[in-house]
Amino acid sequence: MKKISLITIGIATVVLLLSCSKVRRSPGRVYMPDMNYSRAYETYATLEELKAKYPGINYTAMPVAGTIARGDMTWVYPNKGDSLGYVQSASVKNPLKTDSTYKPDVKEAERLYLIYCGICHGTKLDGNGPLWKDGNGPFPSAPKNFMAADMKNLSEGTMFHSVTYGKGAMGSYASQLSTMQRWMVIDYIKSKQGAGVDTANTKPPADTVKQGN
Repeated sequence: MKKISLITIGIATVVLLLSCSKVRRSPGRVYMPDMNYSRAYETYATLEELKAKYPGINYTAMPVAGTIARGDMTWVYPNKGDSLGYVQSASVKNPLKTDSTYKPDVKEAERLYLIYCGICHGTKLDGNGPLWKDGNGPFPSAPKNFMAADMKNLSEGTMFHSVTYGKGAMGSYASQLSTMQRWMVIDYIKSKQGAGVDTANTKPPADTVKQGN
């Protein structure tokens, strides 16, 4: 019995010493290989280049539908970026005005406007920004004059739709400005246009109502 115990202790000692060796002969079992050995994506690689390098990859470079950025509003714009959605946008109201927890930050709204809008629409909202300069700038067409009557009467919802999806020569700003920031900028524009403008039932400029862009 004593002999068996000594043999058992000896075997256990050998196994223990071998297991403490720094030489790893096996990487061990990986339960989630996709997470343990992630693909190295090139920062500026195009989607086509990634698909060519990794056949069968399920990657679109777009967030999952319904994704809300951290710190952004949970409010979701209901209309699609087509002509019908543009017309329907007239009935959309600024959700910030009904949020009791929201505190207007005029300076931040002005800062966002000057960075993203002032370059075209001007610091005075007159459509005469640095890219236009009375027709002497590099921009080929005159930006909208926010102080004009038609823009004063344009609903906040339609302005949000245009900033979100783009309109005419202006592209979408949804990737540069969060939902809350877009509403902040629109609220800033409306405050500069003058108080007392009824935009709740104002229809957008005449567009052909049809499905699709």
